[in-house]
Amino acid sequence: MDLLGIALTMCLVFFSFCLFCTFLGRKRQNGEPPLITGWIPYVGKTLEFCKNPYKFLNAQKEKYGDIFTVYVAGKYITFIMDPTLYPSVIKHRKQLDFRDFSDQVAPVTFGYPPIRNPKFPGIDEHIHRGYQLLQGDNLSPLTENMMKNLLFLFRQDYLSKEPQWRTEKMYSFCSKIMFEATFMTVFGKSGHTSRHADMASFREKFDKFDAMFPLLIAGIPIKFLGATKKIREDLINIFLPERMAHWKESSEFVKVRAELFEQYELLGSVDKAAHHFSILWASVGNTIPATFWAMYYLVRHPQALAAVRDEILCALQLTGEESGRGQDIILTREQLDSLLYLGSAINESLRLSSASMNIRIAQEDFFLELDKDWSVGVRKGDIIALYPQSMHMDPEIFEDPEIYKFDRFVEGGKEKTNFYKHGQKLKYYWMPFGSGATKCPGRVRNC
Repeated sequence: MDLLGIALTMCLVFFSFCLFCTFLGRKRQNGEPPLITGWIPYVGKTLEFCKNPYKFLNAQKEKYGDIFTVYVAGKYITFIMDPTLYPSVIKHRKQLDFRDFSDQVAPVTFGYPPIRNPKFPGIDEHIHRGYQLLQGDNLSPLTENMMKNLLFLFRQDYLSKEPQWRTEKMYSFCSKIMFEATFMTVFGKSGHTSRHADMASFREKFDKFDAMFPLLIAGIPIKFLGATKKIREDLINIFLPERMAHWKESSEFVKVRAELFEQYELLGSVDKAAHHFSILWASVGNTIPATFWAMYYLVRHPQALAAVRDEILCALQLTGEESGRGQDIILTREQLDSLLYLGSAINESLRLSSASMNIRIAQEDFFLELDKDWSVGVRKGDIIALYPQSMHMDPEIFEDPEIYKFDRFVEGGKEKTNFYKHGQKLKYYWMPFGSGATKCPGRVRNC
């Protein structure tokens, strides 16, 4: 048989295999949402979804309605596209849980053993209880320390005694400043000098790992991702307990977390370090892009920048603080919360740039009640997903959604919270940080 014949035979076998899998694959049952599977085993609609999730999901919504199930990378994901239905999904905490997904994915991604393990009794609950140190009043010292560290880095790297113009790419600028300032705020400063050595190399490796993060979350084994495993090992080793012992002024959150890990003898030094590394990613993985987009839109819109600057200067004058070159500016959390236009400008930049997907895992077969007259069938192990970008770009909710309006979230001198869909006031209208119990714990101006 010649090469052409072999190729045709292989194609025929593959095509037959795909048809066989499609025939034996999952079928939609009564009460379940429309099922969109594709014809390639395991792959399903992965390629179309990954190419442009927003466009793909909106196309399915036009065709099938507000609820449908898509087969993506071996997973069945049911998308809820109507934001008026979000509260019905979020309230089902017993049947729909995020922690199962997190407990499966995070250990593989960051390289530590599963925390729901008989070897580590109670550690799961202790870890989640520790996130309270990133909420409410506990955010105030973190906020103040973050501002002090930002000022410290600005003075050392950019505000020298001899002023001179420098040119730098905006994302690189945001990345360098936010990465190091966040690291110092959360994990502390070097015991010998305030700044940690080799921060540039550290950040470069972090960026390479972060580029592979979506593939790790999708379940691609790290051994298939080139140098990623070695890069992760290098990043984890930075947080070994013997190294962290020499750091000073670490946050209360990290101190409590480190003390917790010391209570478990079977949790090795590398495992503890991997847990700390996961916190670094959670601290800066989304914060750096959020900072960039907030800065980008302000620079592109002089009117917005002027309004925000005037608001900050007014807040400083009310407290008697001076502003200008050589003056340190420290704003309390209460002052930050009072800056309506700054908050609105940040919210608007996140509305336009965030593309997160809120997910939960069905713990059992059940009917998800969406209102008193409507429920849909969900199977155990399926993913239930909210895709807020479709809401953020909905012209019925946000007038001219493609346009940046820095004061979109201000009305009558107060924060605007009245947004509507189908004439119904939305409980959830802005969701860059998740929702419900899975919401980013440090989202208040600091996430």
